[in-house]
Amino acid sequence: MNKINISAIVMAISLAYSVNAMAENMSKSEYKATEKNIVAEYKVGKTNCDSFAANAKDICMAEAKGKENVAKAELDAQYKPSKKATYEVSVAKAEADYAVAKERCDDKAGNDKDVCVKEAKAALATAKADAKAQLKSSKANATAREETSEARIKAQEKGSEARQDAAATKRDADYAVAKEKCDALAGAAKDSCVADAKKRFGK
Repeated sequence: MNKINISAIVMAISLAYSVNAMAENMSKSEYKATEKNIVAEYKVGKTNCDSFAANAKDICMAEAKGKENVAKAELDAQYKPSKKATYEVSVAKAEADYAVAKERCDDKAGNDKDVCVKEAKAALATAKADAKAQLKSSKANATAREETSEARIKAQEKGSEARQDAAATKRDADYAVAKEKCDALAGAAKDSCVADAKKRFGK
């Protein structure tokens, strides 16, 4: 049992060192070369979108741009690792997914389209809230490791607050989707739907 634990610890430490080494070993010229490749890949992807028309082309363009933005964020996180850089990668991924989802909504009409857009916005808000909560928690935990037990308690409180903020953001986004779905109804059915949504999400 102890052997397994020791092996696991050694492996974790080795992995941490190798990640740091990889970041430290990336020179400015390597960073610039990789960045050029990312831009070149985006241009190829953009050119490939020319074979599509109308909204299919818009979706393709959004996918290509999103891929470029995520790759750049990941490159920055590799070149200069930090909690903020990791957060920026999560945000870039969320925004890339949202841009594509929003374009896909253009294939719909009326209330279906409205609901689709609200759902895309809700997914974006949720992903960003989760990333923010993770960033706040990891920063607070890092500070706590360096300070006293009082700081650790404060770190836990900050982490809890961050999670509560994230939950509130998600609840608001989900309520907006539920309310939008009610617009497909009329009269008493719509009123009942809105009342149910308010009750469900504490509005």
